[in-house]
Amino acid sequence: MGFYDLSKSERTRLVNTINREIYEAVSRTRLIGIHPYFSDEDTYIRKTAYLSIGKLYKNTPELRTKILKILNQSLKSNNPKVRQTTINAAGEIGMGNFEVVRHFLEVGLFDNHHSVRNAVIGSVKKMGAKNPIPTLKWAKKYLGHPDKEIRREICHGIELRGRTHPQDILPLLEKLQHDETSRVRNTLIHVLGQIAYKKGCLETVVGALKTWKNTELVKSALDEIVDVHHRYASFAFLSQQQAITYIDENYS
Repeated sequence: MGFYDLSKSERTRLVNTINREIYEAVSRTRLIGIHPYFSDEDTYIRKTAYLSIGKLYKNTPELRTKILKILNQSLKSNNPKVRQTTINAAGEIGMGNFEVVRHFLEVGLFDNHHSVRNAVIGSVKKMGAKNPIPTLKWAKKYLGHPDKEIRREICHGIELRGRTHPQDILPLLEKLQHDETSRVRNTLIHVLGQIAYKKGCLETVVGALKTWKNTELVKSALDEIVDVHHRYASFAFLSQQQAITYIDENYS
């Protein structure tokens, strides 16, 4: 039975059980007590486990060394779900202390399983939003990586910070404007659309795009921005027509 097949009270009891058992396992530095939750087939069980690790690291300083030791062990697991959950747990910790989890990201970024690499994207998103300075500094060095998937994953990973502070990631995105790989370009265009529809963001994004040299890519990005204002009409600060008018008046 899946997590959300349970009643609310049953879910609460399960979460409390997971928190208690993870605490006990960490206290004894026993991976065996954590592995069943890190490897569970249910996404929400695994999420509960990595959130538990994150809270434990934040609130129990005396256990931090043991937590990192266990995560280092679980990163070597043959089970991709365990490695995926490990990276997600590292992301929770990295929102407060990036440096102690840097190596988890650097290993996960090159993992042979897509779910682990996706966990790196998700972790970079939440760390970039909450702890942007070291996270974006780290991300920047991978934007010129020879592996197109690394460039794409980093581009996608820094998106969340851009939704509230587009000025922080636009200089990084600019480095990808001449990327020859369509998969990277498509992700770049997607991210530019995603960081342009909140209050004050369209102006910042359009202002930056006016300085970019790849006019063909910029045109595609502007089309995406206009389309996003339609797709996300309920969440966008401006209507699609207002966005079109602003772009027409301010981009040339």
